[in-house]
Amino acid sequence: MNKQQVALRVEIASDVVCPWCYIGKRRFEKALKLLEGQFDVKTRWLPFQLNPGMPKEGMPRAEYRKAKFGSLERSRELDARVIAEGKSEGIDFAFDRIERTPNTSEAHKLIALAENQGPVVDALFRAYFEEAKDIGDPKVLAGIAAQCGVKGWPQEGERPARDVAALEEEVRGMGISAVPTFIFERKSGVSGAYPAETLAQAMREAAG
Repeated sequence: MNKQQVALRVEIASDVVCPWCYIGKRRFEKALKLLEGQFDVKTRWLPFQLNPGMPKEGMPRAEYRKAKFGSLERSRELDARVIAEGKSEGIDFAFDRIERTPNTSEAHKLIALAENQGPVVDALFRAYFEEAKDIGDPKVLAGIAAQCGVKGWPQEGERPARDVAALEEEVRGMGISAVPTFIFERKSGVSGAYPAETLAQAMREAAG
């Protein structure tokens, strides 16, 4: 950090099966480029499971979406909107190839373990949404850990799971009920996959 830069801590509450979180990550990265040279931003990803009651093995996506939205037709309508938004951010959502909606608790443990979280979050998003992989599968997670150079995976014992659960409880205790939510210095925040310019302005205001 040079003397002209202002330190800014950004925490992002997210789930890796949330397509708007993937879009939000791309827009956040664009916002950082808009602010290049102005801020020294330290980013931390926080767990927020959209489906905390999901069975450990996950469930068929079609079954899950039908239960959540009432019909597969409605689910496809929502997917179409996300696909269009994703294309504008260089994301090729492959909803038609995704077979399962996973439990994301292990994925959040992997993110928490990583020293450099960004590449792990990106790899999880890409694996699920673009490569249609089951990111609840231990083999898929092991591959991502190896690819991103995360040491100590898989983790043993119950403590890692307890630590992540406690962190998620802390996130929910902040009043966060939707993701992505961008939190600035634990003082202010915005919820939603806003355009890069909006996120950049929010960061300027938080630092000011």
